[in-house]
Amino acid sequence: MAEMTYQPTKEDFEFLTGRDITTDQNFASQSYWKGVAIHFLRDRRAMIGLGIVVVIIILAILGPILSPYGYRDIVSFTDETGKEVVAKGVSPQLGLGGDGPFADHMFLFGTDDLGRDLWTRTWQGARVSLIIAFVTIFIDMIIGMSYGLISGYFGGAVDNIMQRIVEVANSVPRLVIVSVLAIFMPKGMGLVIVALLLTEWIGMSKIARAEMLRIKEQEYVLASRTLGAHSMHIIFKQILPNTIGPIITQMMFSIPTAIFTEAFLSFVGVGIMLPQCSIGSLIESGFNNITTLPYQILPPIIVLALQMLGFNFIGDGFREALAPKLEDM
Repeated sequence: MAEMTYQPTKEDFEFLTGRDITTDQNFASQSYWKGVAIHFLRDRRAMIGLGIVVVIIILAILGPILSPYGYRDIVSFTDETGKEVVAKGVSPQLGLGGDGPFADHMFLFGTDDLGRDLWTRTWQGARVSLIIAFVTIFIDMIIGMSYGLISGYFGGAVDNIMQRIVEVANSVPRLVIVSVLAIFMPKGMGLVIVALLLTEWIGMSKIARAEMLRIKEQEYVLASRTLGAHSMHIIFKQILPNTIGPIITQMMFSIPTAIFTEAFLSFVGVGIMLPQCSIGSLIESGFNNITTLPYQILPPIIVLALQMLGFNFIGDGFREALAPKLEDM
């Protein structure tokens, strides 16, 4: 007896029209950068670091503007006898009244030994330090990234020559470079920026070169060469977008290095000079008066520590987001 087979009919099927069909978000396809953003936003330390940096940037922009005193101004008042009194060494106070000629005036961080408001000077110094760091790291990224990509792409003799230049530049101590620059340049922001430009691009170039050596033999690069694409087009249009992640991470770690270097150079007297101020010059001034005005050194030290902590947390977050561990996925 022949086996009977079932023939399906259209009544056996039902259209899903009108039913609520949603995409499972856990398995929905997402772009690479969207995945990076999700991992970064889920990193608690990275969010703490981002919050710290945002608050410091806002205060560096608005702090000196909101204060009634300029960072150069020596604060003075006329007392009851008509005599002008300079607010030298006023400890931090909220201006709630009390004893003393300055009891009704608010000095959140106090004043220094010359009578200048430390609130204004601290945030003006943070502004200067951030400007120096961002300008130098942006330029160093362009120089180091281009140098490393070109060196790694061409290889051979070109790579050998360019890497020997890197080794020579990296072997010269930073203080020697600063000392030579101080002979030909006036002390100040320009000297610090040039000193950082001459040294900070080296680490960026090594990261870019390592990424180039890893990527340049992949199929899409070989296909572009076969089709006759120009070398600069391959380097900057095709390979560069695939190396930008580690470079961004390196940038985040280089910013606190630049801030600390500026602070160190200003502390030893070859960076930002008075009456201009930076975090380093404020620490140097507070260190000189630490026995008479011990509170003066605290605001710039705390701001410097928070800047470095915040950018390091952001750098760690980017590093984890760009190469997440299996258990984090």
